Amino acid sequence: MSVQLLKRQFTIHEYHKMPEAGILKESERVELIRGEIVKMSPIGRFHAACVNRLVRVLTRELGDRAIVAVQNPVELDDYSEPQPDIALLENRPDFYASGHPKPGEIFLIVEVADSTIKSDSASAPLRERQIKIPLYAEDNIREVWLVDINEQCLEVYREPTPNGYRQVEKFQRGQNLSLQQFPDLNIQVDEILG
Repeated sequence: MSVQLLKRQFTIHEYHKMPEAGILKESERVELIRGEIVKMSPIGRFHAACVNRLVRVLTRELGDRAIVAVQNPVELDDYSEPQPDIALLENRPDFYASGHPKPGEIFLIVEVADSTIKSDSASAPLRERQIKIPLYAEDNIREVWLVDINEQCLEVYREPTPNGYRQVEKFQRGQNLSLQQFPDLNIQVDEILG
């Protein structure tokens, strides 16, 4: 006979009070996913370099048309506040000082994956593909990019539904892509992968 444990989910409001109460440290690398506090992986050098390249490319291509937020929280619903590697946001005069971005203000989320991807098995458990990307779809994030450093490719997810993204494309080195919201952009995959 198996026993089902009851889990206590935390709201974003409760999660924000934890550092004040000494439960979490401000410096801890955690995020709130579906009411659970999840420890984030350390950022390796290839991951960091890829994020830096993304910042340079998106800032250069978009100028002042959007805010490029790096590893900052986004508030998806009452129980999820992930910290994607990049969030491309609508411009706001206060730069989101009055509150974290919500789904309607997010043009693009980019997750960079390296150590969590096992290239020897396409069905290997992957946090980004199995947890975060479905979460982004449920919360109606318009477009998500997953940069797979090990496989040297970029997956683009568009047309969110409650059951996942309707459109998924894979881009390889030598190919170009644009953003759904900014179709005039012409970004080379090689610029992102280095």
